[in-house]
Amino acid sequence: MGHWICCLCSRVADPLMLLLVLALGCNSSTAAAAASPSVPHVKPSYSFGRTFLGLDKCNACIGTSICKKFFKEEIRFDTWLSSHLKLPPSSLLSYSGNYTDDAKSWRMVDITRLTSKYQHDRADRRVCSALLGTKACSLERALRRTPRFQKWLRAKRLTPDLVQGLSSPMLRCPSQRLLDRIVRRYAEVPDAGSVYMDHLTDRDKLRLLYTLAVNSHPILLQIFPDVEGWPFPRYLGSCGRLLVSASTRPLRDFFGAAPEVAADLALQLLAVLRSMATNDLNYFFYFTHVDAGTFGVFSNGHLFIRDASTLGIIDREEGSQLIDGQQEYKDIFSCLTADCQSAFVPCDSIREEHSLVMVCQDLLPKLLTGKFLPPVQESIDAFLQRCARGLGERGGASEAVEELAEILRPLRSCDSRFAYRYPDCRYSDKY
Repeated sequence: MGHWICCLCSRVADPLMLLLVLALGCNSSTAAAAASPSVPHVKPSYSFGRTFLGLDKCNACIGTSICKKFFKEEIRFDTWLSSHLKLPPSSLLSYSGNYTDDAKSWRMVDITRLTSKYQHDRADRRVCSALLGTKACSLERALRRTPRFQKWLRAKRLTPDLVQGLSSPMLRCPSQRLLDRIVRRYAEVPDAGSVYMDHLTDRDKLRLLYTLAVNSHPILLQIFPDVEGWPFPRYLGSCGRLLVSASTRPLRDFFGAAPEVAADLALQLLAVLRSMATNDLNYFFYFTHVDAGTFGVFSNGHLFIRDASTLGIIDREEGSQLIDGQQEYKDIFSCLTADCQSAFVPCDSIREEHSLVMVCQDLLPKLLTGKFLPPVQESIDAFLQRCARGLGERGGASEAVEELAEILRPLRSCDSRFAYRYPDCRYSDKY
């Protein structure tokens, strides 16, 4: 018997397979099977839980377009690179990850939840309690029974009355043109290029409605893509309640940056606000809230909007097409993650300088204060104080943006640290 094992061992090159053969050496048929090349090698592997991804809650989720990437390990969390092979805590709102298309080259991505797991869980319990009177339930079955979703099932086109009362700032003042754009560019289904919802299954409609109700960030990334020049990260797909987008560093990481970097980022921030207020599509974007994580910076130094969840949109071409009273409508979809008692802000009360004033109050002082020599710093500080008070009587937002830009332009440099504009800045006044 020992001689047989030794002969067999001499033909087994893989050390791991050799251990398996030795352990089963008392059974010749099993040993022969173990030596067979058709038996896969034993290797460590990562296991995804449906609960971690949120797949157990679909179709009350974002989508499934990128699930295969997760299960094929072509999307990896940073913690996967450790020897522990553990998934990160499910309590986090976002994660850093790595993404590949060829298993050779990897690029950084952000893996994000629509809202915190605590808020998701609380909303799930609210749905079950309010609609079925139970502590736990099938969310899909409960939400399908609602009057709103029944209207969605019958609808051929996404119209303003179907989104009335949803908490997303993007949908407070919806136009038909904006809603048509959502349907045409919804990336979780094959592109039909049509404003009609014939290509959406019942499941697709629920996912779209759920995403719009909880957080419109992934929808904004889809309908205003970076490849068309919009200042958003690229949307790569969703799986369950996680979405994947191009990697960023929040603006807060640059509050202590060198003066020339701070000046460059401030100029980019002003340019983003200008493009959001004036663009070829005649949409006016405004923020309902900004903080140090609202804006982000790519590895090449390019600034963009990292979190679009607080962006409102007013269609200057068509205007809002909700009739009186529809904005105040409330149902379970209005309250999934938002406070149902929050007051509605009339669309016509949003001024052009609205976003600039918030940025002057909350972000630019942290980026620009104490960075420059006294004469320049005094000019910057004086402007920020006036801007934070509402600009006063000395012109509107566009004049104010240009005034600050005039101060900042001479302060930035042209070198390889600013890869997004280098070496173009050597040959063009635009940069």
